[in-house]
Amino acid sequence: MQGEEPTYGTLVVAGGHEDGLVPEERAKSEVRQSDLGKRLPRSAPDALKYEPGVFVQQTAHGQGSAFIRGLTGQQTLILFDGIRLNNGTYRQGPNQYFFTLDSRTIDSIEILRGGASTRFGSDALGGVILAHPVEPLRGDEHSWKLVPRLFLRGTTADDERGGRLQLGASLGDKLGMIGGFGARRVGLLKGGGAVRSPVNGQIPWVPRLAEDGRTQLGTGYDEVTGDGRVVYRLSQGHEVTVAAYAYRQYDSPRTDQCPPPEARFDQCLMFEEQFRTLVYGVYSGELGRWARSLRGTLSWQRQHERRNLDRPASFVKNLGRDDVDTLGTALIAVTETWKVRPWLGLALTYGGDTYHDQVVSRSWITFTDVDLTRELSRGQYLDGSSYTYGGTFLDGEARIAGDWLANAGGRASWVYARAPEDSESGSLPVDRAWFPFSGHLGLRWRVASQASILAGIDRSFRAPNLDDMTSRQQTGPGFQFENPSLSPERATTMELGFRWKRRPISADAWVFRTFLDDAVIKVPKQAFDCPPETPGCLSSRTQVRLENAKGRSEIRGFEGGMSARVPVRAAQVSLRGTVAWTWGEDPDGVPLSRIPPTNGTMEADVTHRVGLGVGTSLRWALAQRRLALSDTSDARIPLGGTPGYAVVDVRASCRLGARFAVAAVLENLFDQAYRTHGSSVNGPGRGLMLSFELSPGS
Repeated sequence: MQGEEPTYGTLVVAGGHEDGLVPEERAKSEVRQSDLGKRLPRSAPDALKYEPGVFVQQTAHGQGSAFIRGLTGQQTLILFDGIRLNNGTYRQGPNQYFFTLDSRTIDSIEILRGGASTRFGSDALGGVILAHPVEPLRGDEHSWKLVPRLFLRGTTADDERGGRLQLGASLGDKLGMIGGFGARRVGLLKGGGAVRSPVNGQIPWVPRLAEDGRTQLGTGYDEVTGDGRVVYRLSQGHEVTVAAYAYRQYDSPRTDQCPPPEARFDQCLMFEEQFRTLVYGVYSGELGRWARSLRGTLSWQRQHERRNLDRPASFVKNLGRDDVDTLGTALIAVTETWKVRPWLGLALTYGGDTYHDQVVSRSWITFTDVDLTRELSRGQYLDGSSYTYGGTFLDGEARIAGDWLANAGGRASWVYARAPEDSESGSLPVDRAWFPFSGHLGLRWRVASQASILAGIDRSFRAPNLDDMTSRQQTGPGFQFENPSLSPERATTMELGFRWKRRPISADAWVFRTFLDDAVIKVPKQAFDCPPETPGCLSSRTQVRLENAKGRSEIRGFEGGMSARVPVRAAQVSLRGTVAWTWGEDPDGVPLSRIPPTNGTMEADVTHRVGLGVGTSLRWALAQRRLALSDTSDARIPLGGTPGYAVVDVRASCRLGARFAVAAVLENLFDQAYRTHGSSVNGPGRGLMLSFELSPGS
């Protein structure tokens, strides 16, 4: 298409992500590589902030968590190349794990909004994030090609300096390879100023600001990444992929605990190491009418975390280390479309998956005045715990008379949780199993060639995991301790949508209503409820425990998006806008925790065919004053709620074919002081982001 930025190094595979993963009748959107090139996101979560129904929260500058339809953390599912990143230790609230994907290795990100346990299993209550990797080159039959690429990036708001060296190669049309190494150093983040309470105008405890009133303490980190990917075509329609991805983050403070509210300036919880390693193999192929597209995956993943809570005034350091090793296997297949009648076509999508987590968890306390270290009887989790989860599903699609599409399916799942007893700390053993069933029904009616009405009902689930039932840890609302008696939470979502597709305009709008049964919520406790051998619980300003809500919680909302691409002489004008409203309350009529405020975006870009582009964007949110009880004790949320904001960015870019590109974003043009609801860090102040790409072999 004229004026659209090209993508480089793309290989179309037989079992690619276009086949079978995201049903047509669902609410969804996609971030493409050209979007990443214009917006220059700081991270993978940051890349989602222009998507409808998605709201990105940041507990720290080196962390980020996407809320989808008001849910996040354990209640949303993250996949990379079809492999689950969620494991048995994912936390109840926002977490940092999507941040551990290097955005330079991502070709596109799909966001599926609403329940999706039929295809994807446990955790898919609010939605699913599907990140697709950059694929290797593929050349002509009798040629080979070697393409080096250099990426450099810098920002002024946080003094980021970093880059990536990437090498792509192809040997004929059989073999393609790509690999890279990246590193960056990120400094203290400067905001537009203090975000004040709408009630009394006071500055919240979080984040702690330097004397200039802009620089946020407890920010900054170092990062190293590496990856390699090889794709070999066995024959026409059959391919094998072997890939490895490594992410290493060092010395990333948790901003709301560095220092904690009301604590001394030198107290800090530091993630000294936040690592993720993923190694896997994929077979994708075409095996006849019952498997027109088949994809099988075998994976190993390790999530490693090392923490240091330093309390110099007490001469104490609390140290912790957790490792979760996950073995996984998954299979998904799509049949051909059978013409049962001239007006009726049927197709099936089916498959299954199983993942097994093994946990190693340790903790120590060091008394710095006497140089004495003692290992505690348990870590954040119970050492030797395991978690196994998986299921099989069948999904059918019927195309009726060309104007109707019906989709229905079901999934039978299995979940096993095991944890040993630790009598010294009062930790009870866990031996639980659940066998939930989930399903959905969807319908699309094409009322005209360009317009469709879509409707669906979905029943999804999330089984309690090891974090719910065994963990002891510091969270935003306070110190959280375990509850081994939790039951699965289930979501019933009803949605109705309208979709318009006629060049140059595409648009969709959705209303939804989600009922949560046995929702897992944080319930305030007292200091005397703290379990033994848990010094962090007694020293915390508040204590909480996860419990199933008695009754039915509800989330409802509206989300919409519009985009247009209009050619104007030698250029192309791109316009895009989104809006989302979400409302939620528990069975007692109390607001649910951290529900995002009404928010939206607008983007306008002009790209000339010679490669020059300019544009601007607006992100806005209204104030959020409907707070849960746990929100009022959360220092990340100002007294009375989070103020609204409107942030304007200005963009410019220049691309000379595939060999050279430079892009710049002047972010927060008016130096607005703002914070996304529930975040520990304020947004960047006015500053410049620069990106440079060089590919001499293209």
